[in-house]
Amino acid sequence: MRKIVVQMMLSLDGCFEGPDHDLSWHQVDEELHTHFNEHLATMSAFLEGRVSYELMEAVWPTADQDPDNSPTMREFAGIWRAMPKVVFSRTLQEAGPNASLRSEVDPDEIRALQQQPGGDMTLGWVDLVETFRRLELVDEYRLYVNPVVVGRGRRLFEPGTEPIDLELVETRRFGNGVVLLRYAVLRA
Repeated sequence: MRKIVVQMMLSLDGCFEGPDHDLSWHQVDEELHTHFNEHLATMSAFLEGRVSYELMEAVWPTADQDPDNSPTMREFAGIWRAMPKVVFSRTLQEAGPNASLRSEVDPDEIRALQQQPGGDMTLGWVDLVETFRRLELVDEYRLYVNPVVVGRGRRLFEPGTEPIDLELVETRRFGNGVVLLRYAVLRA
């Protein structure tokens, strides 16, 4: 069965973005980007909210045509373009190539997607992650903790989040100080 994997950059204090949607503190260097490419190339779909999709759609469809981009960035552009995307939005009217729109998360449809053959599916953007978490559809968290305290911003887990039992299945330290904490969700 394909897993649904949350892959998220975080600050040490648990923020995925700083004030005014600031992501400038994300420390993605060549080593980390290569790791992302290797991992994401094995996935079968991106599950994205509108905001995440629009951010990605603004950059990656043509990033491999920019000679100023690194080889790993150009490689990721191909991965992103080729990967099927399911975009969850109540306001978006159309999506680009290889993307399908859903107005809401249907747990039965997601479970049916999980039963199909292929690699795991990666889930992005915190509002969508919260919906999937509440519906008990998240199987794994891949959290990339950056060596920075943002101080304020949006957190992955807001106060009042119901407890989640997790098992640490992998850790990895990258040369830039980012640490991967990979957790499997434990279910009763």
